[in-house]
Amino acid sequence: MRSSSQIKGEGTAHSKLILIGEHSVVYGEPAIALPFPLLMVKSTVQEGAGEITISSDFYNGPLGTIPDRLEGIAVCIRESLKFLAKPAKDIHFTIKSMIPIGRGLGSSAAIATSVVRSLFSYFEKTLSHQMLMYLVDIAEKYAHGNPSGIDMECVSRDVPIWFKKGEAIQPIEMGVPLNLVVADSGRIGDTRAAVTAVREKYEKHYQKAKQSIKYIGDMTRKAKSILAGERPEKLGGLLNKAQEELMKLGVSDGNLNELVTCARNAGALGAKLTGGGRGGCIVALAKNMEDAERISDSLKAAGAKDTWFFTLGMSQSASMNEASRGDLI
Repeated sequence: MRSSSQIKGEGTAHSKLILIGEHSVVYGEPAIALPFPLLMVKSTVQEGAGEITISSDFYNGPLGTIPDRLEGIAVCIRESLKFLAKPAKDIHFTIKSMIPIGRGLGSSAAIATSVVRSLFSYFEKTLSHQMLMYLVDIAEKYAHGNPSGIDMECVSRDVPIWFKKGEAIQPIEMGVPLNLVVADSGRIGDTRAAVTAVREKYEKHYQKAKQSIKYIGDMTRKAKSILAGERPEKLGGLLNKAQEELMKLGVSDGNLNELVTCARNAGALGAKLTGGGRGGCIVALAKNMEDAERISDSLKAAGAKDTWFFTLGMSQSASMNEASRGDLI
């Protein structure tokens, strides 16, 4: 038995990237999402006194006065405790996240995932994936209204996934490692505006919008085959074509386009926005880690706030560049 002074629960989750398929996934096409293990969030639960409290970079104080924009986390915590049949008191959360908020990297889903995992760890209870998704979905609905579910599925898994609404999640086996570069524009993405823009194009210019959406879906299917073992150069071409369609749909913008062009000029095999668009991040595919480092440096020189590069290998593990990662401190 642990003494009360020793009771501690911990939960972690990583960030995520949409390799290809964002926005078209809303209209029934597939998407491929990748784990982004360089950016992590960790939640620690310890015994508190009285009302539940939180310490974090985004909020410090009682759960009862949490800002409206974080209410989903509060509801998620209460629902988790209800499921665990534990009183909503005498608990303190410490949440430390490396994931920039609002950049399309799954920060809200990762925070909720780490929080739920830390609670179940604290009470020494087994947490099924199904229950985890149910509880995290509560927070995601508060954060995004009607989320597709791809974020919470990806941040909770250590493998690339094939996601299509209404179908079971499929892990993707990789036959070729991917050398990836991620660049943060420094601007919070306006996912709601981007989704609205696509919907308006779909309603007003149905044939053109439908053609772009279907084309992205077709390229996503080809990308899945390439990941099974074909040459990365072919994948780079698909990423470039997907970016062209996302530009037609109005979800990219001048700054993201400049970063994409910069990555290509620096030697990327392909580059595109990742996530909702209208801000946020881009992802680029490099031939090797030397090229990845050069692309990263070029993106920084072009004004990217932060850049990261890593290899997502066939074993789904990532080899990290120490200069491009932070620490949970």
